Amino acid sequence: MAGDKAGAEATAKTGFDVEQEFEAATQARIEEGDIEKARSLDGVFTANRKEDIVTRLTPDAIRNFAWGVGDDNPLFCDPAYGARTRWGRQIAPNSMAEVVTKGLRGDSLPDHLKVAQRGLFKGIHAFVSGSEKVWYRPLYVEDELYKFGGFDGVEVKPSEFAGRSVTRFLKVIKMNQRSEPVFVQRTREIFTERSTAKKTGKYASIEPAVYSAEDMERIDAVYAAEHRRGAEPRYFEDVNIGDDLSPMVKGPLTVTDILVYHVGGYGVATFGLSSARRAYENRKRIPAFYVRNGQGVPDVAQRVHWDSEWAKAIGSPMAYDYSVIREGWLHHYLTDWVGDDGFVHRQYDEMRKFNYIGDTQFIAGQVVGKREENGRHFVDLMVKMTNQRGDVTTTCEATVLLPTKAHGPVLLPEPPAELARQCVSFQRRHGELLAARG
Repeated sequence: MAGDKAGAEATAKTGFDVEQEFEAATQARIEEGDIEKARSLDGVFTANRKEDIVTRLTPDAIRNFAWGVGDDNPLFCDPAYGARTRWGRQIAPNSMAEVVTKGLRGDSLPDHLKVAQRGLFKGIHAFVSGSEKVWYRPLYVEDELYKFGGFDGVEVKPSEFAGRSVTRFLKVIKMNQRSEPVFVQRTREIFTERSTAKKTGKYASIEPAVYSAEDMERIDAVYAAEHRRGAEPRYFEDVNIGDDLSPMVKGPLTVTDILVYHVGGYGVATFGLSSARRAYENRKRIPAFYVRNGQGVPDVAQRVHWDSEWAKAIGSPMAYDYSVIREGWLHHYLTDWVGDDGFVHRQYDEMRKFNYIGDTQFIAGQVVGKREENGRHFVDLMVKMTNQRGDVTTTCEATVLLPTKAHGPVLLPEPPAELARQCVSFQRRHGELLAARG
């Protein structure tokens, strides 16, 4: 009854009904025309001219990103420590490649493809269900990263959550200022109709997590026992198939965790999150991205990650994390295990369940394979996250490179020749267009 009274008071003051506002904001439908437009863009790669908040890997930017996933590894946080390692200087966790982008000049899309790209899936709820990431080079302090890419496939299928969904695959390639391929990512982005998702009520029975003092002691005991390999090399010869990795915990998830990850550099520029006059300008540019909250204030639809009332309006029982946060946690787990001398080459993850505000993720892993190829020593790992309800929320296949007693330091992976050619071509065109400007 108190909630009904508060809603009535808000309606009287703001001049609109909160429930009706949310209902209106969830009526967009997946159109066949949008699906066909998305397919017409497959395989068309363009340079990314937009810049993220972080365009260069400074010591402070690296440290802030690492702290954003709860990682205090001195390899990432202390320039003096990094100088004493095999890398010779501070490096960033490879997962940071996703949030570093300097503008890359390139040729524009043809007009007909610009039209196809405009307003795709407008008003349709989107979330990322995982991705495959491959790294070829470390992220050194003072490096800059440039990005190009595009759509890489579209699938339409039934969805338990929303009746029908569209999966769009996005491929991103990043290179450094030396034109070296650094990072390739293929992301699965799911589009669902908000009103359909709400009507299914699939997750309606999930209650917010509540913790006793004993529950928190159990979580804190895992934090206290976490082990970072650090400067002690983990040699390929000492690893055996079936070995268990030491446990890690992340959580309970709070809104503060979401904010701290944004502070570390994630998505603010990319998603158009802004304040005051910049927010006003953004509302004029993309009005469909904004939905009024219970106080009558237009706010970003993306607030599903911190506003549980809006999350409920699209069929979720409460606010939930970004998948990229869990991907960063997985990467933290991997870098703790490989140590300063190892290198994380591949990470393929799937988000099986939502990670809601208040949830805790217990991380465990196992060695499932090891092999030598072209002088490189690979170890394959399987990792999973299990929440406090006992649900497996995230699975991950990872491949890392380790040093050997017989052959010494890690030999970095060789990027495919076509990938290397693309990077040189895009960087050359960038230089030509800069020179043409004078």
